[in-house]
Amino acid sequence: MPTTAARPTTPPAAQTLLHLDASARRSSFSREVGDAVAGAWRSSHPDGTYLHRDLALTPVPQIGEAWTELCDYVLEHQITDIARYPEAVRTPAQADAWAVVEPLLGELVAADVVLIAAPMYNFSVPASLKAWIDQVTFPKMSLAGRRFVVAYARGGAYGPGTPRQPYDHQERYLRDFFPGHFAVPEEDMTFLGTELVNSLVDPALAARREAHDASRTAALAAARTVGASL
Repeated sequence: MPTTAARPTTPPAAQTLLHLDASARRSSFSREVGDAVAGAWRSSHPDGTYLHRDLALTPVPQIGEAWTELCDYVLEHQITDIARYPEAVRTPAQADAWAVVEPLLGELVAADVVLIAAPMYNFSVPASLKAWIDQVTFPKMSLAGRRFVVAYARGGAYGPGTPRQPYDHQERYLRDFFPGHFAVPEEDMTFLGTELVNSLVDPALAARREAHDASRTAALAAARTVGASL
């Protein structure tokens, strides 16, 4: 009988993970959960590229007026191709602003998965993370096709149905931001984290220690599962 030659197969392209840490603590619960995601991803992608940026250890500068001028040019000229953003640079001050943006944006664009490990500070995300977001965000840009994973920690309980849910401007902000500015659909976003970490230090929350322990255990298990599946 005639034989059919096997079709050559193309191996899947190696993936890139960008891992951002934003906690001011060297040993933190958000870092712990983020590291669990990253560790599982690296084990399942031995040929992948792992990029790590510690926004607390090496802070990103705040945006300035020259950065706003870059954004205005991109918007005025309806530039949606990220590769064309350098066209907006026309002055020495704008060149200095772009020198800050370029490596940050380059890492973001290169990533297939963006892992953000961040605690809740004062109901929202750390200023270190917000500074990074401001630097890499331009009008009408799209990062669709990438997966975003947020590994969070927070001192209290802010989940659905809790009394403090209305004060959550951490997860809620990022859930709105990714689709609103980066055009990332909900199915490409994953949030997992540890709650009630203040039960370890706040006598008023001491009775919630068991709930925190359960939250931490569940978050780490989910982190390993998510990291391996990306």
